[in-house]
Amino acid sequence: MLKPVTVVDAPSNLGLRPPAPGREPGVRRLASTLRGRGIVGRLGAEDGGGVVPPPYSAAWDGETVRNGAAVAGYSIELADRVGSVAEDGRFPLVLGGDCSVLIGNMLALRRVGRYGLVFVDGHLDFRHPGNSPTVGAAAGEDLALVTGRGQEDLVDIEGRRPLVRDRDVVALGEREGDPQTADVLETGIAVWDLATVRSVGPAEAAAVAVEKLEKNGVDGFWIHLDADVLDDAVMPAVDSRQPGGLEYAELIEVLRVLLRSEIAVGMDVTIFDPDLDPTGEISEALASALEKAFEEDA
Repeated sequence: MLKPVTVVDAPSNLGLRPPAPGREPGVRRLASTLRGRGIVGRLGAEDGGGVVPPPYSAAWDGETVRNGAAVAGYSIELADRVGSVAEDGRFPLVLGGDCSVLIGNMLALRRVGRYGLVFVDGHLDFRHPGNSPTVGAAAGEDLALVTGRGQEDLVDIEGRRPLVRDRDVVALGEREGDPQTADVLETGIAVWDLATVRSVGPAEAAAVAVEKLEKNGVDGFWIHLDADVLDDAVMPAVDSRQPGGLEYAELIEVLRVLLRSEIAVGMDVTIFDPDLDPTGEISEALASALEKAFEEDA
């Protein structure tokens, strides 16, 4: 049985590069757009309000992570809100924002115990100083950051590095195949790419992920959903497009299994950019998929 859901907005775009000179990444409108589609009511959820991010800056010194100090501060504020929701026995559904909101979500859990992460993303987001000469955007390195790799003020917030242990992470659905981040395979992080997920079946892949985390003895796990895990044909409204991806039906299968685990404690939705969805068709499809994934009687 699903826990009661509380929707929390985290409309941060601090972790992304500007899409063009003088423009902010449009992911800041993800939360308000899904709310406009009635997502709170469609999920029968409680409204948990939002955590307002500091102003976005396109400035970058070429060395440190863009908006790094702002991301660190925002992560603490988001962790406070998410932690409060979880302490009340509810399931926080965090509407991002870019993928850097994962830091605050995992910080909230790290404060109270040992938690795992199921990382449902078309990319591994595992760039870090050990494998990349340039790491400028937190959203492109969020998995590295939460596992303790990267800029010190982002990986050791409150002295809690790492926010999640390598062996407590399962990454599902990546299809980038970036040789630069191939060192992830030398860690304890379990990586099941798109082909693997499809070969065993989306629901079965999710079930095996849950079983692995249960055997590891974690107190629970967080679900990170980046919209770019979806097929580019149905989800082109993302910042880093690539061919292929999961169909909506496959994603729903994955989420239904994860959400029904007794140790699932929360989830975030990231990277969908409403600026790239002029008709609203994509936002409606995403809202509908979330509704189906959360349906009690489906």
